Amino acid sequence: MIEKLIELQKNSYSPYSHFAVSAIAVMKDGKEFYGVNVENASYGATICAERSAILSAISGGYKKGDFKELYVMVSSGEIGMPCFLCRQVITELFDKDCIIHCCSTKGDQQDYTVAEICPYPFGEDDLK
Repeated sequence: MIEKLIELQKNSYSPYSHFAVSAIAVMKDGKEFYGVNVENASYGATICAERSAILSAISGGYKKGDFKELYVMVSSGEIGMPCFLCRQVITELFDKDCIIHCCSTKGDQQDYTVAEICPYPFGEDDLK
């Protein structure tokens, strides 16, 4: 998966930060959805790679609970973590025991469950 993530970073549109991010959402049936960060001069319009991959899966007809795991890689050579906007989307759609694989371009990897990266999620129960 490391090689796929490295290759996918070439599709990143990051002219402002020069910080490419790639992500692969893997579904329980084995299908993969790819995402990269897409920056915008209006920074709030930027989308992260994780959300890009996850929303592609939703657009492809998958639903909450269909996700198996998520792979994330940043171009800095270090292991990167999903931002908190992405963590919110992850907690909405992934089961708490799904694995988030945080990878580096050097081949290092740290794995976390959704519950570990979001120990205090905001969810539907908070809206009641």
